[in-house]
Amino acid sequence: MPGFCYTKPSTALRNGRRMLKPNNLVQTIERISAILDLVGENPEGVSIREVSSQLDLPKGTVHRLLSSLVYVGYIRQDAVSRNYFLGLKLLDLGGLVTSQLDIRKIAAPLLHALADETRETVHMVVWDQSEVVYIEKVEPLPDMGGLRMASRVGSRNPAHSCAVGKIFLSYLSSNELEDFISAKGLPTRTPNTITDGVALRQELKTIREQGYALDDEENEKGIRCIGAAALDESGKPVAAISVSGPAFRVTKKVVQEVLRRRVVETAAEISRRLGYGGTENRKNANETR
Repeated sequence: MPGFCYTKPSTALRNGRRMLKPNNLVQTIERISAILDLVGENPEGVSIREVSSQLDLPKGTVHRLLSSLVYVGYIRQDAVSRNYFLGLKLLDLGGLVTSQLDIRKIAAPLLHALADETRETVHMVVWDQSEVVYIEKVEPLPDMGGLRMASRVGSRNPAHSCAVGKIFLSYLSSNELEDFISAKGLPTRTPNTITDGVALRQELKTIREQGYALDDEENEKGIRCIGAAALDESGKPVAAISVSGPAFRVTKKVVQEVLRRRVVETAAEISRRLGYGGTENRKNANETR
């Protein structure tokens, strides 16, 4: 009988801390997690055969797990294609998760003000499993001439190619950064993506010195983005915010003369409301004036 070959890394980075895979991890939970990840990554749905093949699990085992997940609502099966999709109950859980993220409530008025002022799309992300997850998106009012972005709350992005991701990477220790590169790699997203470890380390050094990060069409061609960190009371990054827009409008001159100051100031104010009493963000905000 084939064994279960889907294995997540023995270490993961969460909120900048290395998380070891527990020795007592329940196999069924790990299998269910792998199935949910696989189904979520396939918008056309997956069949029992595909799950069995990709996760190297017996079809009988896959059928039992999927049937149980369908019963509790985490998975649904299409009546025509017979493929499996994520269940609607996950929407309920997602709503509960976001409702527990007080940072969204704290940041909301500031993010809306930033979007209204800059007339560009504002995002807030958190760090999870060495990726960034979008937990808030604020678009400018339609009559303000903003361009609607394809991003959505709940979506993920690789950290090395976007401004908000590089913000989190800049807070990692050398060892944690090595773990990240080893586990995730530096895949190409656009011709501008940083795919070299030495270049990434230099970029992160610059980010630490200036207090903000720039995505110069590195994650999506034609889109430029600037981001900064929101810190908790201990000075650790709990979220990152950004302003994104088309490169023809969010020019490097606009970034330097307007956006970097407003993004850093907004991140600093969110940090203050989260209890951060340091001067790091304030100092950077003042330096960008």
